[in-house]
Amino acid sequence: MHSAVSIQPKPLNQYPMYWAECFGIASFLPTTREEMEILGWDSCDIIIVTGDAYVDHPSFGMAIIGRLLEAQGFRVGIIDQPQWQSSKPFKILGRPNLFFGVTAGNMDSMINRYTADRKIRSDDAYTPGDIGGKRPDRCSIVYSQRCREAYRDVPVVIGGIEASLRRIAHYDYWQDKVRRSILADAKADLLLFGNAERAIVEVAHRLSLGEDISTINDIRGTAFFIDEIPDHWQVVDSTNVDKPGRLEKRINPYEYSQNEVCDKKESDTPKKSVTVSFSDKRQRVQEKLKGRMNAVIRMPSFNDVSRDPVLYAHANRVLHLETNPGNARPLVQNQGGQKIWFNPPPIPLTTEEMDYIFGLEYARVPHPKYHGSRIPAYEMIRFSVNIMRGCFGGCTFCSITEHEGRIIQNRSEDSIIREIEEMRDKVPGFTGVVSDLGGPTANMYRIACKSRQIESACRRPSCVYPKICENLNTDHSALISLYKRARNIKGVKKVLIASGLRYDLAVESPEYVEELVTHHVGGYLKIAPEHTESGPLSKMMKPGMGSYNRFKELFEKFSEKAGKKQYLIPYFIAAHPGTTEEDMMNLAIWLKANGFKADQVQNFYPSPMATATAMYHTGKNPLKKVSKESEAVETAKGDRQRRLHKAFLRYHDPDNWPMIREALQKLGREDLIGNTRAHLVPAEQPGLRVGCKSPRRKNGNTNKRSKSLKGKILTQHLGLPPRAKR
Repeated sequence: MHSAVSIQPKPLNQYPMYWAECFGIASFLPTTREEMEILGWDSCDIIIVTGDAYVDHPSFGMAIIGRLLEAQGFRVGIIDQPQWQSSKPFKILGRPNLFFGVTAGNMDSMINRYTADRKIRSDDAYTPGDIGGKRPDRCSIVYSQRCREAYRDVPVVIGGIEASLRRIAHYDYWQDKVRRSILADAKADLLLFGNAERAIVEVAHRLSLGEDISTINDIRGTAFFIDEIPDHWQVVDSTNVDKPGRLEKRINPYEYSQNEVCDKKESDTPKKSVTVSFSDKRQRVQEKLKGRMNAVIRMPSFNDVSRDPVLYAHANRVLHLETNPGNARPLVQNQGGQKIWFNPPPIPLTTEEMDYIFGLEYARVPHPKYHGSRIPAYEMIRFSVNIMRGCFGGCTFCSITEHEGRIIQNRSEDSIIREIEEMRDKVPGFTGVVSDLGGPTANMYRIACKSRQIESACRRPSCVYPKICENLNTDHSALISLYKRARNIKGVKKVLIASGLRYDLAVESPEYVEELVTHHVGGYLKIAPEHTESGPLSKMMKPGMGSYNRFKELFEKFSEKAGKKQYLIPYFIAAHPGTTEEDMMNLAIWLKANGFKADQVQNFYPSPMATATAMYHTGKNPLKKVSKESEAVETAKGDRQRRLHKAFLRYHDPDNWPMIREALQKLGREDLIGNTRAHLVPAEQPGLRVGCKSPRRKNGNTNKRSKSLKGKILTQHLGLPPRAKR
């Protein structure tokens, strides 16, 4: 059966072209038979089924995968947001010659459809007209089943973020239970996780050469069914926290870091008795890594993790320790009679490959069939440029790491500049303002480990928590150079930075902060401390407020130097695992002391497979070794408790005062209840005498005074204009 996957992938642009390249490049990938006929096609080689509207822009997954496969010579069709009640809409383009590629779109379909309070959204930013309900719940499953009904013999390959985050047995917040892998529910042939360009190109070419999809099992970033683990694999049993099987010593990535990173001369090092040289240690580590490539980890089964929260937390910890492409081992998990094999994550794309992908022939606009209907997700990124992928922050509530990985994949400066110029010349409505140069994190461009050897051996979940790793190169000079060059492009008036900023990283480069604040802030800069208290911050893997304060000082200093009035807008999360009511109270006190009145706030949203979601479900901390006696994590779960945590963030809203007063009394903090500026909430509702009936609701209508207060903007206390509202 299958052998170990290669760590030296074939470059994306070195595959032989498929014969259908003779048809050339389509202005838009076809979505109907009529469009296929115009292109001269009698059939599609690959059909992509997506839950999003078809926007031919490199910020949309279906466009990237479609254009990449087209560049390999394949004929690619798009079925976007089909009616899923029958298989008929899935036959609109005919039978694909090679396979169906199914994706929920740029978001998990459940997160897209429901709020953090499990309420159905009426809108959908990825649908023309912002109309909700155009895709089914867990749409990767439904679409896959309809594809199978349409053409039973055609392989079905699922991918995208929904497949990535649900690839293994996972806690489902909406059903409040553990579900099995989406591969099992979808009954697909192959699952691709992470950024799947390498995998999808390899699969397409191998299928085109006549290989059966059941034999394609040596590609990184793929998951598939197996009957039994092959004999030549060494099995590491991790199915039980009490009997974990053979435990190997954790590889120390810093064993030879002094020699590798600092490059000390022999004369600089004090002479002492040494029995093992740095080169010997390096060889030992490399041999150990090589040995890991022949080992597979047996995970706790779906049945076990669905019954035992401790085993679920343990499995989550094992999964996240095996995410570095340089040392990750395959995983196998029994899914109630079926075994699923998970190959190691994909090797990150090189700069040349990133340039190749983003340099493809995108129209950069929605398909004409929408007749100009507004697609909010497109409007948001219409004039933005993605400069990199990945994030090494490791925030436990975030799904970027599980999908894109911790190693930053960068585009070249020339490629980014070309895209800005193309956007200027091709995209309707461009006014000279680039809305964002960013990615998952705005200021991680070209930042990486100082040593490839250390990076390939490291298993840390974050490069910046609890502090910035000494082996991380924090030089922002490449990003500063890019910003300067971008803002000097002819026809560009302003280049804004809207992506999330890692401020603890930014303070390592005051020159970067000065460039950012002086030229790339449109009056308000949003950053995300997420909390002020050490308890929840430790469960988020976020820095303390000291980093925020240092960044704030630099922000204000350079704003004043530039002669600009600019403001920081901080984001915070309520009800995150590890957060107590006292933590939320202290956060509310901080907000009031600093004059912030948040108009829109977010409760913690347990997304599939995230570490914080494991904390929410199990009450255990997977950041440490998990056992029945290991650290417990306090979590707000009930609707009332989650509402209270959210209410503390909106301490200024009269509707929340009764709930906050009750909580303060239970906490023994009646000193925060009163009618002066020093108090958190007043002793009485507005306009009431003691004993009066609350006017909050009257005949089903909200009290006018209360309603007017609810609309106050984020920093009204500071006298900012309405633009500060978020």
